[in-house]
Amino acid sequence: MKTLRIPLHWQILAGMLAGLGIGLLIAGLGQSGRDFATDWIKPFGTIFLNMLKLLAVPLIIASLIKGISGLKDISRLSRMGGRTMLFYITTTVLAITIGLVLVNLMQPGSFISAETRNDFMRQFAATSADRIQSAASQQARGPLAPLVDLVPENFFQAASSNGQMLQIIFFSMLFGIALILIEETRAQVVISFFEGLDAVILKMIDLVMMIAPIGVMALMAALIAEAPSLDILIALGTYGLTVIIGLATMAFLVYPLLVRIFARQSWFHLIRGILPAQLLAFSTSSSAATLPVTMECVTDGLGVDEEVASFVLPVGATINMDGTSLYQGVAAVFIAQVLGNDLGLADQITIVLTATLASIGSAAVPGAGLLMLIIVLEAIGVNPAGIALVLAVDRPLDMCRTAVNVTGDATVATIIAAGLGKLHPRQRSSQ
Repeated sequence: MKTLRIPLHWQILAGMLAGLGIGLLIAGLGQSGRDFATDWIKPFGTIFLNMLKLLAVPLIIASLIKGISGLKDISRLSRMGGRTMLFYITTTVLAITIGLVLVNLMQPGSFISAETRNDFMRQFAATSADRIQSAASQQARGPLAPLVDLVPENFFQAASSNGQMLQIIFFSMLFGIALILIEETRAQVVISFFEGLDAVILKMIDLVMMIAPIGVMALMAALIAEAPSLDILIALGTYGLTVIIGLATMAFLVYPLLVRIFARQSWFHLIRGILPAQLLAFSTSSSAATLPVTMECVTDGLGVDEEVASFVLPVGATINMDGTSLYQGVAAVFIAQVLGNDLGLADQITIVLTATLASIGSAAVPGAGLLMLIIVLEAIGVNPAGIALVLAVDRPLDMCRTAVNVTGDATVATIIAAGLGKLHPRQRSSQ
């Protein structure tokens, strides 16, 4: 007898709805209900959040080193690899910029009332004070202080500090590049270790996501109970709309435009060729799980040579997370708006830098984007506990942004193939 397994996204949505219902019910009980939510419900959400934060550092180290070392021979793949990295980084920065422009224009956090915002500010008063003090000391250190801070003097100290994720990313990238440059026989032992470590971390993420419905329910119930107002729901709806508009802009405007300019292919050709992979990515929320279908669509549907697709697409599944990066930018600014953090130009540039670098180490599995969001929040000094605001609606948005991630991989593969003379659109098989 087969066991019925409910898809994770339905579990998350069920947890969200249950949390909303429980939160509204508890809110109706007054102060006693709020105290009950704080003492007996919110701790389960905190445990879930802490487990996600626990995996952030090892995930970055393992997946980033694995991804970079997978480039193998730099001299042989320098032409293709250089172009691939350039386009992946460019589209990622473009995606984050679009997200930041939209979230600053739509201001989803402004739908939170002053009373609700003050409640949050009181809740995170200590963190706000630390943020102000840290910003003041940063200004006193000089304009190149962020560049100096990028290079750690002690890796283990950086790994033990929640605010030094950029240092961890820097070390991991340097480590991965060094693995490519040493003898393959010696490097393979280390690469195998990090491949195994990466697999273990991904399995740990699977285990953590098993309790995601309970964590989401607890976080949402406590959130609604502690601030029982419709403005939160309106703000979440506006936030979700902002993310979707940004993702649609990338999928239906930016990518087709890039393909038209660099590969002389039409919008309809791109969308029709990649549609099966988009649908699978939407349903699985995993670029890695979609990779075989993506490769088939890109080679048969878009006419990309198999040699190009076999290199560009696996690298893209590891380091190209345009949709996830856009979401991180929007979510970070939204959370900062709700918590009353005033983000200046320097903070938003930090978001672009951190989200771009973090996307390189973002695992191509459901829920990994949340870990990357925590990294971005800590980089700009926003309390990562604010992730509770967006966690309930993360799964539907995860489905959308994964489809954009896969579309970005296919777009870059098409552009690289066209530049190398390995694009043969007339050879695609009829479906």
